[in-house]
Amino acid sequence: MRHLFLSIYQLLFIPHGLLFSFSANKHLIKEDLYSGGTIPSLNNKIFFDLLKKLANDKYFRTLFYFRTRGLASNFLRIFYPKDNRFTIDINTQLGGGVILAHPYSSIINAEKIGKNLYINQLVTIGENNGLRPRIGDNVKLYTNCTVIGNISIGNNVIIGAGSVVVKDIPDNCTVVGNPARVIKIDNKNQLDD
Repeated sequence: MRHLFLSIYQLLFIPHGLLFSFSANKHLIKEDLYSGGTIPSLNNKIFFDLLKKLANDKYFRTLFYFRTRGLASNFLRIFYPKDNRFTIDINTQLGGGVILAHPYSSIINAEKIGKNLYINQLVTIGENNGLRPRIGDNVKLYTNCTVIGNISIGNNVIIGAGSVVVKDIPDNCTVVGNPARVIKIDNKNQLDD
């Protein structure tokens, strides 16, 4: 009975599927939907996977509305609300493959973020004196970390829980603490140019 109810509920998200079909950010939404996995070649599978994810995950729905912002998206939000405890600033350039691991009370307000961002709860990415961070690819932000100001975070960086980052962080490292300091550099992940 529960499975039948969920199947019917997913059908209510067909307007979202249509919005996705005409979105300029369709490729980014696919990367978000299948973050860490392979994107199927069948459009029908993608369509129904999207409906299922939108019906079951308000955080993903918030990301979807960010990707499809406009009049139609705003209208759909009236009936199928986003999660108001998770915020993405409209001016943030956000790459695909975002993994939202319970981003309760998280704020994303960066100048630019690369692909495959992993974000936990209570994370703050914000501005200081009007200047916002730039974050590379494959960055993991764990619980209650803060990244603020005119700084750059490299690729393949892990920012530990409770860390406060106010200075640039190079590629391939792990940082922890307040203020954040590098505790590990992983040279194995560096690519030859």
